[in-house]
Amino acid sequence: MSEGTPRPPAVNQGVQQSGGTSYTGNQAVGFQAQAVTGSVGFQTPDAAPRMRAAEALDIVAGLLEEHRTALPDAAAAVAQIRRLREELDEEQPEPRVLSRALERLTAFVQPVTPLVTAVAQLTQAVQGALGH
Repeated sequence: MSEGTPRPPAVNQGVQQSGGTSYTGNQAVGFQAQAVTGSVGFQTPDAAPRMRAAEALDIVAGLLEEHRTALPDAAAAVAQIRRLREELDEEQPEPRVLSRALERLTAFVQPVTPLVTAVAQLTQAVQGALGH
């Protein structure tokens, strides 16, 4: 151990999480722990909110196709993507319809981590498109 910074006695500094759904970025736990990340996301800063939502939906659709065999009910997930796309194409998208479809899609993709992450980003993009 270096002489610079004294280290406290060893203790369990783990993370405990229970219940619900959590979308978490980088985490660091422990003595002098750090979590560093670069720019995370897939949207361009000057794109319109609806365009970002459409791009996010395209990414989710591509990942869904890629991981289709890992999902217990891929057809149901595809149906939710179709519902989201149709609603986002409306002049005045209905927030409740979008919210319900996103909740269902989130439930359907739970077994596949990349899809869970992409759907979380899609949810943020849709909320941005709705002005939330």
